[in-house]
Amino acid sequence: MNTELYQEAESFIRQFYQEKGLSDVESRLNDVRAAIEDSGTYHHTYEELVYGAKVAWRNSNRCIGRLFWENLNVFDYRQLDEEEAIFQALLKHIDFATNGGRIRSTISIFRPKLNEKEVRIWNHQLVRYAGYETDDGVIGDPASVEFTKMCEALGWQGAGGSFDVLPLVIQIDDRAPKLFEIPSEKVLEVPLRHPEFDWFRDLELKWYAVPFISDMRLEIGGIEYTAAPFNGWYMGTEIGARNLADDFRYDLLPTVAKAMGLDTKRSASLWKDRALLELNQAVLHSYREDQVSIVDHHTAAEQFRLFEKKENNQNRQATGDWTWLIPPVSPAATHVFHSSYEDRMDSPNYFYQNEAYKKCPFH
Repeated sequence: MNTELYQEAESFIRQFYQEKGLSDVESRLNDVRAAIEDSGTYHHTYEELVYGAKVAWRNSNRCIGRLFWENLNVFDYRQLDEEEAIFQALLKHIDFATNGGRIRSTISIFRPKLNEKEVRIWNHQLVRYAGYETDDGVIGDPASVEFTKMCEALGWQGAGGSFDVLPLVIQIDDRAPKLFEIPSEKVLEVPLRHPEFDWFRDLELKWYAVPFISDMRLEIGGIEYTAAPFNGWYMGTEIGARNLADDFRYDLLPTVAKAMGLDTKRSASLWKDRALLELNQAVLHSYREDQVSIVDHHTAAEQFRLFEKKENNQNRQATGDWTWLIPPVSPAATHVFHSSYEDRMDSPNYFYQNEAYKKCPFH
């Protein structure tokens, strides 16, 4: 018998039964042991799957939005074994989670890895913009250049713009990957404007409404779900201080600063800080005006403070990766900056895994 798998399963099952106040845990463990002895693995019940996915969010050290872990909507797609069916399930996830802008935290879980057989979604996020290398630099998102080339090798052709939504690439086991275009009406985007600067519209910036992380591995009781895309909603700084502002992403601080008439020749003029603030103001203003769920970093920090208190009341420790929990704008103005956390990886949890497309012969 796979003793290590059984030990991980036992730890999870006992935790599940204890937190849910259920009885007869030994009967369930006997079934799990028998399944592992017979087949080398075991199958989570739907209730175990839902609980495991929610607790994995609760244990996610890098997430500041864990207050809402119990509200995660869980879709069980473990029965699907065709790329087209998985694609349709992903479209349902996008529709349900987007919800016209009233975003719902959602996860879709596909069949677990067994030996070398696994389902993989090649995309980092279900919705992300392409990046094209040109003689004049990158058009679009520089973070997507390599994956965009992979999609092109598989036959996709983008429009060459700054905000082209990439197709989905799905692979099952050792089959050839299949590429699927996301219908444009499925993707909610927010055109960015500023509450005071009319010229901001002329920059023709936008961002998609929902961050669907699709390349992480969900681990529950020793079982690995290599395709388990999930989403919450954006904290404004993820867009305004990282995606649009990082010099290795869209690098828009010089553009905004120039339009503001700031002195960009001297760092002491704090032009980067001022441009960063207004870029983040535009993101929050635009999402809220379009009634798309978003949270500012100060509110998110207060929500995390409440999460810490609730965990403490349950005699649980709120673990965390401080470097990720502090917001990239004005971190010292939040309590998180002045706190310390144990960066311990409890199970269940979400883990990074190697990019599936790097196994491709086109790479």
